Order: sequence, then C-alpha cells, then structure tokens
Amino acid sequence: MARPSRTPPAEHGAVGIDHALEGAIRDLLERRAPTSTICPSDAARAVGGEEWRDLMQPARDAAQRLVDQGEVVITQKGETVDLATARGAIRIRRRAL
Repeated sequence: MARPSRTPPAEHGAVGIDHALEGAIRDLLERRAPTSTICPSDAARAVGGEEWRDLMQPARDAAQRLVDQGEVVITQKGETVDLATARGAIRIRRRAL
C-alpha cells in the first residue's frame, strides 16, 4: 500500500495555509468558552479536510505564531508549556485577559 502524500493541499499555497490555520484556530476558539481548548488537529481538519494529517505540523506552527502574538497559550495537562520543548499532545487556549 502506498504512503499518502505529505504535501499540504495545493489550493491554499504555503502562505495561504498559514493564514487559514491561524484563522481556523481563532474561529474554533471563539466558538468555545473562554477557558476551553482545541487540539491542533481541529484546525488541521477545518483547513485540510481529508488531508488534515498533512497539516499537523503547520497547525502547530500556526499555534506558535499566535503564541508569539500574545493571542493563545499552549497547554499540556492544563498547564501552560513552551511548544519548543513540549513532547506529545498539546492543546491551544485563548490567553486570559
């Protein structure tokens, strides 16, 4: 069985995917309670559809850009973590005002 392609959906282009993922993260969080979190896969699925797995690293990268802009925090087991050193599953939450 052939391995699936690891190329993001071509219709967005690299910069378009970055913006689409950032927008998806913002939109998904806006629809939830202020203390709720999302998984990067939620944004990847919203943008990539059937090819969402190809967007997992770009979704994590988008989350980091939003951290850098002060919009969100990355958590593991409810605690804020640095994405650069986090291993395993992460969650994304809006930064508390």
